[in-house]
Amino acid sequence: MKMIVAPSILSADFGKMAEAVENVKAWGADWVHCDVMDGVYVPNITFGMPMVKALRKYSDMFLDVHLMITKPEKYVGQFCDAGADLVTFHPEASDNVQGALDEIKSKGKKCGLVVNADQSVDIVKPYLNQIDLLLIMTVQAGFGGQSFKEDCVEKARWAAKEREGQKLDFLLEIDGGVSPKNVQLLKDAGVDVVVAGNSVFKSENPSLTIKQMQI
Repeated sequence: MKMIVAPSILSADFGKMAEAVENVKAWGADWVHCDVMDGVYVPNITFGMPMVKALRKYSDMFLDVHLMITKPEKYVGQFCDAGADLVTFHPEASDNVQGALDEIKSKGKKCGLVVNADQSVDIVKPYLNQIDLLLIMTVQAGFGGQSFKEDCVEKARWAAKEREGQKLDFLLEIDGGVSPKNVQLLKDAGVDVVVAGNSVFKSENPSLTIKQMQI
């Protein structure tokens, strides 16, 4: 299977979001990655349900929504209703991880969990057989444009082995500092999806950059 590329609109012009999503499709990307931040779980603030709803109106692309918010169980259903196809959240930010996963599934959407760059994978072990996707951060959550932390790839290798050993089928996604320069390393580690922000939106040739990552 070729690598799924999900450009992050965190790196797009927020005043031209509809155009950005149209461009992402025209450039040949597979998904659109939406980084939702609340200023509490992470220091930055981005956007919420209204933005996801607006993007859904303008695009039929797969919307991969990453919630960097506290108490995600209060909001996952609303993001599903707004048009998200996949909702991921950070388990330590939730008072009810199981409830949040169940809520997403009840809406007929895909669910996932996130491991931060400085976090142990132990936090997601109890839920691997319930998720559709595991997102591993290779930068500090909450800011775009950071450098790739190669030591985090070991977590991806572990997850790929667990997936095979337990005969599970969740997708493995990497977010943070991904570019054509390191995508082969990720592919070899068992990664299925890469989130790319600046490497796509600041590229002189976004279509080529995306194609180079769809290996």
